[in-house]
Amino acid sequence: MKYIFISFLIIATLFSCKKDNVGYEPVPYVLDIPSHFPDMIIPADNPMTIEGVALGRKLFYEKQLSGDNTQACADCHSPQNAFSDPEQFSTGIDGLEGNRNSMALINLGWQNFFFWDGRAATLEEQILQPVINPIEMHETWPNAVAKLYTSQEYRNMFYQAFGETGIDSVKVSKAVAQFLRTMISGNSKYDVMYKDKYNLPLTAEELIVLSTVTPAEDAGYDIFEAQDGADCLHCHKGYSMQIQGFSNNGMDATFTDNGRGDVTGNPLDNGKFKIPTIRNIAYSAPYMHDGRFATLEEVINHYSFGLVDSPTIDPLMEKINEGGADLDQQQIDFLLQFLNTLSDESFINNPDFQEPQ
Repeated sequence: MKYIFISFLIIATLFSCKKDNVGYEPVPYVLDIPSHFPDMIIPADNPMTIEGVALGRKLFYEKQLSGDNTQACADCHSPQNAFSDPEQFSTGIDGLEGNRNSMALINLGWQNFFFWDGRAATLEEQILQPVINPIEMHETWPNAVAKLYTSQEYRNMFYQAFGETGIDSVKVSKAVAQFLRTMISGNSKYDVMYKDKYNLPLTAEELIVLSTVTPAEDAGYDIFEAQDGADCLHCHKGYSMQIQGFSNNGMDATFTDNGRGDVTGNPLDNGKFKIPTIRNIAYSAPYMHDGRFATLEEVINHYSFGLVDSPTIDPLMEKINEGGADLDQQQIDFLLQFLNTLSDESFINNPDFQEPQ
């Protein structure tokens, strides 16, 4: 019996080792980039693979990355809210609230900086921060990766994604970044209107969508862009519906949050925040860096009547002395209908972005 038991242990050990000894044969992941988007620049040290994306998707929904195993990235970036938080401020594992609204995760592969204040230069760098933030997931990276390492499935997945044993924070961030780069939104009615406006080729399916564009939506598009209308084009345009920059958009006369200024140390940056995309904006309420506006109507009213001057006001806020664009109710209604054309239902319902089973 003694020899039988020893033999059993040897066989069990060999079987366990064999399970961990998975092969490394990464398959390149081909991004589905819309025809009117530019190519996405992928970091040379983090190429896209099917294995890396699958791992990143699992980690995005992994609660073990938090200190008490109750919170994942997806808890503050939910699919039905365009991967943002419907609460004004997200609540961390210790019941503490932040002071900024969670940004929507859309088309991140084309972003040049991250967070409302732009303090992270790369997507990989951004991913590292919420785990160790004491008011968010409040965990250490050594603890987080130690928990992941107890899982044979994770050990195998990390090897398949990166071709080496071991788990660390860099690999976690790279995998999640790969997954986030797949989250591309470019299939809204606006995309068809944009392509038609600039004489870009339309598919047969897109021609059908174009035929459903209403006069009110067209009028709203014109108001959105017109300098004597809402004049939104300065900050929100093109395939991305944003410009890569920071702006003080007339929210406050004095600042309780200096935004970009606290990163650069330059007083001229106080009150400036990253200009976000307005894609899927109907899904991502509340709005602004501090989530102060609950509805799109409130946002439009701010730009129409509620602009507040301050020393660092964006010079593109040309109607600051008049309080805003002074839109009438019909213009507001048309503008709202246009903003709803930015909704991409296929994005928020894409099964590839949902929690893996």
